[in-house]
Amino acid sequence: MARKVFVSGCFDLLHSGHIAFLQSAAAYGDLYVALGSDATVFGLKGRMPINSQDERLYLMRSVACVKDAFISTGSGLLDFENELRSIRPDVFVVNADGGTPQKEALCQELGIEYVVLERTPHGDLPGRSTTALRRIEQMPYRLDLAGGWLDQPMVSKLHPGPVLMISLEPTIAFNERSGMATSTRNSALDLWGPKLPAGDPIKLAKILFAYDNPPGTAMIAGSQDSIGIAVPGLSRADYEGAYWPVRISRRGDEHLLRFIEDSLYLVPLGERAADYNPLEGTNLTVEGARALAAATDACWEAIHREDRPAMGAAMRASFEAQVSLFPRMMNPVVAEMIARYRDQAFGWKLSGAGGGGYLVLVSDQPIQHAIRLTIRREIS
Repeated sequence: MARKVFVSGCFDLLHSGHIAFLQSAAAYGDLYVALGSDATVFGLKGRMPINSQDERLYLMRSVACVKDAFISTGSGLLDFENELRSIRPDVFVVNADGGTPQKEALCQELGIEYVVLERTPHGDLPGRSTTALRRIEQMPYRLDLAGGWLDQPMVSKLHPGPVLMISLEPTIAFNERSGMATSTRNSALDLWGPKLPAGDPIKLAKILFAYDNPPGTAMIAGSQDSIGIAVPGLSRADYEGAYWPVRISRRGDEHLLRFIEDSLYLVPLGERAADYNPLEGTNLTVEGARALAAATDACWEAIHREDRPAMGAAMRASFEAQVSLFPRMMNPVVAEMIARYRDQAFGWKLSGAGGGGYLVLVSDQPIQHAIRLTIRREIS
C-alpha cells in the first residue's frame, strides 16, 4: 500500500513553483492537499486570495500528482489539524518558508514524518512564488537588526541609542504579527497602493509614520517601521527620547549589502498569538537601555568591518538586552529553537517585538531550510 503524504497551503494563483513542490511531495507517496479557506487566508495574510476556495479546490484536484484535495475546516496556522488527524498520513511535507515549530510538534505527537523541502524550480523555469506574481507585493518589508525598542520614548528617554534596519524586497509573503512591520506595510499599501511612490525616502518615511499613527492612536508604532520600509538598503536611526530620530544614516554599498545578505538566515516560528502583549511584565531600567544602545553600536561597527562573528555577538547582545527590558519576548518555543540552532550561528535575535515571528540567525555556513533575504537597493 502506498504511503500517504500530506501538504497544506493557500495555493492561490497556481504556478510552476507550486507544481514543482507538489511533484516533489508526491514522490513520497499518495498526495493529499489541505487548502486554507478564504477566511483563513484573510486572517493570516490580511487580504482575500485572488482565487476563491472553490476555484482553488477545482484547480488542485485537476493536478495529476494529487490524490485528493479538500478545504481545511480549522483556522490559523494549524487550520488543517482536523484533516491531518483524520487522514493520519505517513509524511507531512512543507516548504522551507512554510515550516513552523507548531507543525513539527503536531507531527511528532501523531508519529508523522516531517519533511522540509527547499524551493527548487523545475528545470530551467524561473523561480516562482504567489508573492512575486501579485502586483500588490512590490511594497517592501522591514527587518530590524539591532536596537529595536529604542524607537519608543519609554526606552530612549532612559538612554539614547540607535536602531539598525534593512529594507527588504518582498521575495516571500511574511506572516502578519511576525515582527516584519506588516501592519505599517499595510498602511503603506492603503496610502500609496501597490508600491512606494517616487520621492525622497526620508520624506516618504515621515508621511508613512504620520499616516500610520493618526491623532488619538493609543500605541504609537515605532518610526523604525516606516523608515525601514521607505528607505532602501541599511539604515541607522538614532533616538533621544522622541518618536522620530534625531538623525538617520544610510548605507547602500553593494559589497556591504551583500555581506549582510550572506550573513542572515530566518527560521519561521509562527505568528505571535492574538493576545500576545510584549509590554506585560516590562522591566525598564537605565542599565538595560544602555546595554541595548551599546550592543547596537557594536553591531553597526561590526557590519562596517564585515566582521561576521562580531556582528552575530552584537545582535545576540542586543536581543538579550531587549529581553531584560521586555521579558515576554522570550517563551519556551523561542528558547527551544535557539537551543536547536545555537551551535550553527554566531548570534541570533527575534524579528520585531518577539513572542514568535522569525528567529534571525547570523552564520557563515548555510543553515538548512532557512529563509534567505534580499535587501532592497536604491534605484539610480
